[in-house]
Amino acid sequence: MMPSNQCVFIVDDDAWVRDSLTVLLDLKGYRTQAFASAEEFLKNYRPAAAGCLLLDVRMPGMSGLELQVALREREMSLPVIVMTAHGDVPTARAALVAGAIDFLEKPVDPGLLLVTVRTALDGDAAQRSVARKVEEEKRKLDVLTARERQIMELIAEGTHNRDIATTLGISPRTVEGHKARVMEKLQIRSVTELVHLVLGAMPEAKPGNFKS
Repeated sequence: MMPSNQCVFIVDDDAWVRDSLTVLLDLKGYRTQAFASAEEFLKNYRPAAAGCLLLDVRMPGMSGLELQVALREREMSLPVIVMTAHGDVPTARAALVAGAIDFLEKPVDPGLLLVTVRTALDGDAAQRSVARKVEEEKRKLDVLTARERQIMELIAEGTHNRDIATTLGISPRTVEGHKARVMEKLQIRSVTELVHLVLGAMPEAKPGNFKS
């Protein structure tokens, strides 16, 4: 049984395909929502909605591949499973390059579909969990002043107090004072904890050799 906040979105212009997929998934305990076109899906989907997308490739109007591009441009990271009755290598490659996690040929094998959907939903849940953790860590840093945050980042990069002082044009004692307030505000007791916090809030950071 899938979590109540997850949904399998189905986008296919063929009503029979939409209905059959909906029945199959509903019987297995999945919550579904079906759309007859990519345009209809884009109009109704909200990024906060968790789940995955079962997407037909060839449809009137916007194609499945074009919808993938539109989702990427709007920074919507919903996992996409592409389906088509006209499978070929170039189409499969284009779908995967556009971000699809898998490519299934119609008629889709029910067992394979269910396994793929489960994988997509698990991946989406994991990705959203990481995103929530990053946001939580970022909020923790909001209590810091601009100077405290600057010093925190330099400490996390492994910069010694005396070098921080030279870089910022302040005394080592002032650096120590800011460092103590950073530790107190963030309720941490070591540079190691500080490094983990910074990496959690700024996963794109590339710290050097951390020093305690």
